[in-house]
Amino acid sequence: MKAKFPLGKQRDFIKKVLEILGCPNLKELINRGVDVNYNSLKNYYCERRVITLNLVENLCNLSKLEKKDLVFEILDNNWGQVKGGKRTRLKN
Repeated sequence: MKAKFPLGKQRDFIKKVLEILGCPNLKELINRGVDVNYNSLKNYYCERRVITLNLVENLCNLSKLEKKDLVFEILDNNWGQVKGGKRTRLKN
């Protein structure tokens, strides 16, 4: 599942977690036990990718934030994927 925040709020959420934990940067957050690739975390921070619900829950647990206070929409895992198969049949 994925958690889609309003524009700009995903970055604010990650900034708030960094402030509460006293992390100066994203790499320090990984050192604190967040099991996510640095490039993925950077993409979540820059809002290039939609953050996973599992990561939101982990960050809330680490920073003692309440998940119910956050505003986001829960999306399915296949959200944003392209349907395929129909065009390739037409070419043959």
